[in-house]
Amino acid sequence: MNSPDARTRMPDPARILVRGTNWLGDAVMTTPALLRLRERFPDAHIALLTPAKLADLWNNHPALNETITFLPDENAFAIARKLRAGHFDAALVLPNSPRAALEAWLAGIPRRIGYARPWRNWFLTQAVAPRPEAVRMRKRSVGEIKRLITRNPESGIQNPVIERTAHQLYEYLHLAAALGTNPEPVVPQLCVSPEEVAAAKKKFGLSDMEWPIFGLNPGAEYGPAKRWPLDKFIAVAQEVQQRTNCTWLVFGGQADETVARRIESAIASPPTAVLDFAGKTSLRELMVLLKLCRVLLTNDTGPMHVAAALGTPVVVLFGSTSPELTGPGLPGDPPHQLLRSGAPCSPCFLRQCPIDFRCMHNITVERVANAVLSLI
Repeated sequence: MNSPDARTRMPDPARILVRGTNWLGDAVMTTPALLRLRERFPDAHIALLTPAKLADLWNNHPALNETITFLPDENAFAIARKLRAGHFDAALVLPNSPRAALEAWLAGIPRRIGYARPWRNWFLTQAVAPRPEAVRMRKRSVGEIKRLITRNPESGIQNPVIERTAHQLYEYLHLAAALGTNPEPVVPQLCVSPEEVAAAKKKFGLSDMEWPIFGLNPGAEYGPAKRWPLDKFIAVAQEVQQRTNCTWLVFGGQADETVARRIESAIASPPTAVLDFAGKTSLRELMVLLKLCRVLLTNDTGPMHVAAALGTPVVVLFGSTSPELTGPGLPGDPPHQLLRSGAPCSPCFLRQCPIDFRCMHNITVERVANAVLSLI
């Protein structure tokens, strides 16, 4: 590996590859690091290697010159062949997997930077040590959860205080700093054009709408432990609609279509109260529609991060996960309302609750409705 002194003498890279993350929310949290990279290397050609499913996220992003996509069935050798054509001087490998580092090594990129992890350090020229501030998202055992909820002071188990620098976006900023970038955070940023907004309004019949548009995202891919109960979402949507005469745009993937139809049927009056877009938009169309919303009410999921990065305030229900680690925007960003119940077993990072789901059930409809109304 290169010594620190040798690295400082290296010329600035003219062509930089960033190996992007594989999930929507994680990808949005990398944007501060990408923006700092552009700030440090204003004249460099910066390319992002990203799963094809996320390609539309990066259209017109100011940090990037190019996106290179890959499909789920493409192996590391096929990806490396694509990368070799780019003649990159340096690669910033954001995922922690051995495969992500292998891709850059197979491509013959001379400078390869990533976090030190088992089974991959040999593929890197600079293996960056883990940050002292990093907090591992460890799943709690059932026994630990039961001891926490009994509040037994002799159990020795408690929720530690999590500093703002533990947030995931600092992980990417710290890694980019190995190339000399500023490690201080900036607001996550995505971009849609006025032309895209106008086209979406026309396509989805929103051009002449005179009432406010709010977003509702009741799903979460990770599992049911991240989903606030549907009947509570419906109750909030009904109350807010009655008080504001708004239109709710319901978002989600194909797996959320049944849930979206239930919301639509429960709030059938007036006819403009709910428009169902679950499973009906591309990623780019979802971005534009989120940009149109005055506020998004959502679980902790990818569209939460997208909305915040587009400048839309979000109200988020947190149960099994931690807003300190993966919340939207910058940690403590005032435009957003991040709601928790204070359950002692939260965050557990489990997909399903092994007890009574108190972390979500104890977030009341009144509290959520007031949070939505406070943002508009």
